[in-house]
Amino acid sequence: MATIFSQIVEGKIPSYKIAENEKFYAFLDIHPLKEGHTLIIPKKEIDYFFDISDEEIAEMIVFAKKIAVALKKVIPCQRVGMTVMGMEVPHAHIHLIPMQSEKDMLFSGEKLSLTPEQFSEIAQKITSAL
Repeated sequence: MATIFSQIVEGKIPSYKIAENEKFYAFLDIHPLKEGHTLIIPKKEIDYFFDISDEEIAEMIVFAKKIAVALKKVIPCQRVGMTVMGMEVPHAHIHLIPMQSEKDMLFSGEKLSLTPEQFSEIAQKITSAL
């Protein structure tokens, strides 16, 4: 059965898309730690990040970098943090999180509760900065 992320890529589940190309898809996390929290996934369903080929990991990081640069332009933050956790969904992914301090990267912390309008506005701001 396809993962929730594969279903998002296929358009079966809606998402707040930031960007995509032939290999990768970026969208807002619906349980964000911070405004602009974005997920980057390979379109090909791969469970474990380090099972991705070296070439594709490099391409994925370059894809993520473009989004991180756009995030930093439109979301007030000191830096954009990047982490790979991979426990919550069996589909490799990168988290990009605008941060003021390392505490902003604590996944045990409280998640933001945003309206669909807020998500759409955030996605549009980031996309326009790409």
